[in-house]
Amino acid sequence: MTLTDTAPLHKGLDNVYVCESKICFIDGENSRLYYRGYSIEELSQKSTFEEVAYLLLNGSLPTAKNLTSFKNELLSASTPSRHLLEWVAENSRNSDPMDILRTSLSMLSITDKGSESGGQDANLTRGVHILGAAPTIVAAISRARRNLSTVPSPGLSSLAANFLVMHRGEEPDEFDTRAMDQALILHAEHDLNASTFSAIVTASTLSDMYSAVTAAVGTLKGPLHGGANEAALRFVEHVGTPANAEKEVNDTLDRGQRIMGFGHRVYKNYDPRYKILKATSKELCERKGLATMYATAEAIEKAAVARLSDHKILPNVDFFSGIVFKALGIETELFTPVFTMSRISGWAAHVLEYLSDNRLIRPKSVYTGELDRRYIPIKERGA
Repeated sequence: MTLTDTAPLHKGLDNVYVCESKICFIDGENSRLYYRGYSIEELSQKSTFEEVAYLLLNGSLPTAKNLTSFKNELLSASTPSRHLLEWVAENSRNSDPMDILRTSLSMLSITDKGSESGGQDANLTRGVHILGAAPTIVAAISRARRNLSTVPSPGLSSLAANFLVMHRGEEPDEFDTRAMDQALILHAEHDLNASTFSAIVTASTLSDMYSAVTAAVGTLKGPLHGGANEAALRFVEHVGTPANAEKEVNDTLDRGQRIMGFGHRVYKNYDPRYKILKATSKELCERKGLATMYATAEAIEKAAVARLSDHKILPNVDFFSGIVFKALGIETELFTPVFTMSRISGWAAHVLEYLSDNRLIRPKSVYTGELDRRYIPIKERGA
């Protein structure tokens, strides 16, 4: 009998529960997603990102007074140090945006004089600080890559509008702001995905919030997690027109390759976030003269579902989120950093919750190597 007979492996930690949580509920069989008990459909239609971020971090929707105070905290953090933004401008042109963002968020801890102090209140303050600073940093990265000067935070009360101004250099219209706000809501939280798990593993050692978020950013950088919407959009652009969709889908699948934006570890039916973003992307594309891109995506979706639905592989949030970001004028390489801006709220919420009943995360591996090997002096070893 081997050790694996008595200690079965759960590769990828599938169906392994490591904690209790009141933050997020996913019903993958029935396409349901809830933040703190509120359905994603209701939040995406009626709420704002600031309200949702407050909800995730504090457990309840804010009062008007709470919301004003929270927005002021975010705005106060939206102007990182001049030295940090200069570093971003100097290093962003030829570097991966996620590398710049990861390093920049870590650098925020340098200006936090009390970054080593513990306690839930201090960690909450740091989470809000990181959340407020991230849009300014992401916009600065984007502008540096386009050889444009950094636009300072305009001090708008909406994080979505604030980001679009800093990214574009001009104020967006109401529809663009609402589309950006909705995209941020839909990306804010998703239970113990890979990056959130990285954050709580780091936090469980009693490291600081900056380290936890930095670990999560490094995890989100991977194309199997945060980068999927980039790959999905590139496939849409590669296909080019609706007429090419069926052949390209079939050829890709026949080669044994994946079509990014389809399938999900949790959802066995449609991803509810996908349905919301599909409708938003259609209207955005109509407004921006990108109807062909949307029609191509829809044709790819139809062809892929026809081939893959028997395997319960259906579209996920990534398939249309890239189209929404593209229609908002955000370059493909910035999709994952924009995703990060939103998901910081979920990461920080999980870190705070886990630390309220902390236990160091220390799993085991099943050893399959040799034992009692004889040490051979180096002079006696073969070439």
